Amino acid sequence: MNSFLDVKGVSKTFPGVKALDNVNLHINKREIHGLIGENGAGKSTIIKILAGVYKPDSGSISFLGNEIHNDTISHSLSRGISVIYQELCLVPYMKVYENIMLGFEPSKGLYSGAESRKRAAQVIEKLGLELPLDAEVRKLDIAVQQMVEIAKAFSRDSKLIIMDEPTSSLSLNEIEKLYKIIRNLKNEGVSILFVSHKLEEISEICDRCTIFRDGKTIISKEVGDLTRDQMVFAMVGRTINNYYTSTHTPKDKTLLEVKNLSKAGVINDVSFKLNEGEVLGMTGLIGAGRSETARMLFGLDTFDSGEILLEGKTVSFRNPHEAMQAGVVMVPENRKEQGLIPQMGVGYNMTIAVLKKFIKFIRVKSKIENDIIDKYMKSLGIKAYSPLQLVSNLSGGNQQKAIFGRWLATSPKVLILDEPTRGVDVGAKTEIYGIIDELAKSGVAILLISSELPEVINTSDRIVVMSKGAVVATLNDKDKFSQETIIKYCIEGAVVHE
Repeated sequence: MNSFLDVKGVSKTFPGVKALDNVNLHINKREIHGLIGENGAGKSTIIKILAGVYKPDSGSISFLGNEIHNDTISHSLSRGISVIYQELCLVPYMKVYENIMLGFEPSKGLYSGAESRKRAAQVIEKLGLELPLDAEVRKLDIAVQQMVEIAKAFSRDSKLIIMDEPTSSLSLNEIEKLYKIIRNLKNEGVSILFVSHKLEEISEICDRCTIFRDGKTIISKEVGDLTRDQMVFAMVGRTINNYYTSTHTPKDKTLLEVKNLSKAGVINDVSFKLNEGEVLGMTGLIGAGRSETARMLFGLDTFDSGEILLEGKTVSFRNPHEAMQAGVVMVPENRKEQGLIPQMGVGYNMTIAVLKKFIKFIRVKSKIENDIIDKYMKSLGIKAYSPLQLVSNLSGGNQQKAIFGRWLATSPKVLILDEPTRGVDVGAKTEIYGIIDELAKSGVAILLISSELPEVINTSDRIVVMSKGAVVATLNDKDKFSQETIIKYCIEGAVVHE
């Protein structure tokens, strides 16, 4: 075995939480190693310890045969350990080549942009990438930005690159490109720690994987020796027989109707209906116009032409507050940037949309406030030691459920869910699917936007497929839903109504 990273007996405790409890992690040279576990299992903590963000309370870490103490991020980088986080760490107004070579500026003498560009070009050529060296990073798609991060890590002569949920914002085609790059890195002698919630990705790209649960190492095996069910059981500690729940029955009453909605260069002639108690799936490749349509429905963006009808009446929301007042709410795609108030507690995040229910002038009716918080923390199964716990310290699944709670407290008629399970582990996903089903049972009309086709197929009553800003297919027969059919419409863009 060509072991070059050994984490032995590492523990880390934060106030009220034991994040890591005597964990072990062993990675070989030229290996793609998967790390999986539920939200809160300790994956992010071990990443930050390896990156030099945190110091372990106990245990040892050996890298390239030497015991190391990554006291700072710079110490970790100097040893050859780089991290590509889910939230990318690029300088948006700098060019691609400047980002790749960031930190390599000479301490003495003149900086040469031409020389820096030349070195960046050599890096991306070695990786087999095609990147616009002179483009500003902020103008690039998220998938291209991800490749810039990889080139940046490789330019630092990294021996271990840690990728945290690297496919969360990528299309199927872009994921295949990423896999190719990862395999190229392996061939160059680099090892990869591939952290993901998607078990099919672990099976596809990884050589071995380690599974964490509740801050402990549960299992570490060759990927080929693990079935999906074994992975799930190791992650959650129980057998999940049914990932998806669909027991609701849609009503015939149309709650929301979108007619010929258009905005130049964004969407074109988008039309669909959403009934009471229905889950309408909306899918398509990245850039298809799904999120843009949702933003217009919620009053975040304007549209040039078309009509939105709510319960038969034309509406045009100038802002999300007007949408919320009418009973239309949205759980956004990026919960950390668009949904949460990270410096505030769980309870605050859940009640911010219904302050009028318990605040009058300067008087706060604490009992009403606490009843609201208690109701949704219990019904949604939110795991927090107190409503005052910072929402930023919750696992991804519990953060998402807190946002659900916020909008459920408003008693919505229409709930727009944009990538509701992104970055959420399999156990929390199952819980969220159950919540969606219960909401539909209660009569809430749900627009479920997702790039995960199994999710759309198994939770939706009907499916709208978008491509290049337009609706290209409306699938009404649940028995005929298939990934092959949806992908065909996404790529070919033919307008079909089945």
